[in-house]
Amino acid sequence: MASSQHRLEAHRRAVAQVMEAYAALPPQEPVRLAKPTSNLFRPRAARSTPGLDVSGLDHVVSLDRERGTARVQGMATYERVVDELLPHGFVPLVVPQLKTITLGGAVTGLGIEASSFRNGLPHESVLELEILTGAGQVVTARPGGEHADLFRVFPNSYGSLGYALSLTIELERAHRYVALRHVRFHDLAELEAAVDAICCARRWEDEPVDFLDGVVFGRREAYLCLGRWTDSLEGQSRASDYTGNRIFYRSIQQRRRDVLTARDYLWRWDTDWFWCSRAFGAQRPLVRRLWPKRLLRSDTYWRIVAFEHRHGVLAALDRRRGRPERERVVQDVEIPLDRTAQFLDWFLAEVPIGPLWLCPVQLRATAPGPDGSLPWPLYPMRPAERYVNVGFWSSVPVDPGRQPGDVNRDIEAQVERLGGHKSLYSDAFYDPQTFDALYGGAAYRPVKAAYDPAGRLATLYEKAVQAR
Repeated sequence: MASSQHRLEAHRRAVAQVMEAYAALPPQEPVRLAKPTSNLFRPRAARSTPGLDVSGLDHVVSLDRERGTARVQGMATYERVVDELLPHGFVPLVVPQLKTITLGGAVTGLGIEASSFRNGLPHESVLELEILTGAGQVVTARPGGEHADLFRVFPNSYGSLGYALSLTIELERAHRYVALRHVRFHDLAELEAAVDAICCARRWEDEPVDFLDGVVFGRREAYLCLGRWTDSLEGQSRASDYTGNRIFYRSIQQRRRDVLTARDYLWRWDTDWFWCSRAFGAQRPLVRRLWPKRLLRSDTYWRIVAFEHRHGVLAALDRRRGRPERERVVQDVEIPLDRTAQFLDWFLAEVPIGPLWLCPVQLRATAPGPDGSLPWPLYPMRPAERYVNVGFWSSVPVDPGRQPGDVNRDIEAQVERLGGHKSLYSDAFYDPQTFDALYGGAAYRPVKAAYDPAGRLATLYEKAVQAR
């Protein structure tokens, strides 16, 4: 890693360039980032004006080994951050599962992973935010002080208040390997109870649990994947490798125990975009052998999907073959733990999609807002409550008498009925009043007015629902 002073000077130059570029953008045009990749699944309207170039903000600025913290530029991908920090024995407290998610994106758009049952969500490990606001000013926001309101409302604002130029984050010590144990459940209520027990004890049958997620293949076949840091191979001759011909999610059904290197564990889901690579034929043995290993990664599949969104080639072929129109159902939702089995039962009966990803999460002990309200109002999870993130990513045929979007609306209604929350990286169908109530409108509006008074950035509703 280059010297901290050199990196700090480079960061200052990059910030100055971004501010200059922002000021040069036409004031009447909406602002967007010029990014080569994205993890959003919302269709976005084409823009005639260039986006804001933030390519110079993609590195680790400094590492404080004694404090266990790092200052990281906002557009640095987790892949780059892990590559820079892991050799020094550190990783972020939560490393979202896809390599091209950026740290700024995981805070302004939320993120989650198997450490979230003990470490919460990525924005909770942020100590300080350097933000380019909609007004074109750079401010430093912390939990207390002048810009505490912005710090509190920034998570889940999706770039509608500004962009993170750098973040100072907490880290944890990493080990060489992660030992995995795949535990099968034939009953979803029993799985729900097991998650509760593990979250309480951080153990399962006298083994410590550092990572916890799971997969539902069906009502009678679900697994919890229990991971723990280790510096040994636990009796294996070598660490398992799922970056080539072998496919990780299938190993869950086949192996009771496994060991991966720390890096391969962090990116175990990226190689096949969980299981979504099968839609592109990448899991067929012959295609797998021919597919370049360097392109077995989530951003490759995202580019294919983005091409289809723009040109509709497969949709046109389906129409010619007389196949029904399909509705995209790509969502992550947080369901209170004690209602997770209920949601899964409903989903498996009503929506023909599988497998499903499970990721338990509980917010860290965080101080409430100044008026005693929830600490992160734009995604108002309750700190004392446990949730399970349920992820499902596919499409369903539009049945006769139904319209595209109806299944997503059904899911939104069920999530709200059960007291859950839905992430906003994909399609959303809420009316303005419902959205305002669910996503902290009362806290959002005064902060938006203060930090983007001219409305240069689209509002959260415009971004999340109207895809502007």
